[in-house]
Amino acid sequence: MALRLDNVGIVVEDLAVAIEFFRELGLELEGQAMVEGEWAGRVTGLGDQRVEIAMMSTPDGHGRLELSRFLAPEVVADHRNAPVNALGYLRVMFAVDDVDETLARLRKHGAELVSSEVVQYEDANRLCYVRGPEGILIGLAQELH
Repeated sequence: MALRLDNVGIVVEDLAVAIEFFRELGLELEGQAMVEGEWAGRVTGLGDQRVEIAMMSTPDGHGRLELSRFLAPEVVADHRNAPVNALGYLRVMFAVDDVDETLARLRKHGAELVSSEVVQYEDANRLCYVRGPEGILIGLAQELH
């Protein structure tokens, strides 16, 4: 059986700001589209829906992120400020060449460390969790050589 992860979805209020944040991280915008109609509502169980999406991919082409802004129906729950030990999906982790350099670029887009520091795990990795625009939680991991 063949299996691969196609994408991870994140619902946002400001699609343009989210796109710029993930572009700064290094993802590439594949395209934007409006998803609407009866077929889409059958997939999600939401009925009649209108959703503006942006599909972004990692430079290696193996990872994709779908950013969605719901126009209808309206958003009914908000998990953006949930602590990292809340039930449900936690975060998306990105491997980067330099955590400090990446963090400096993302801070210009409102990113903040979840804790007060980037943590080193043994001689293997430097890791941190970051909240971006709208409280989006991502992880950054730098492999040490």
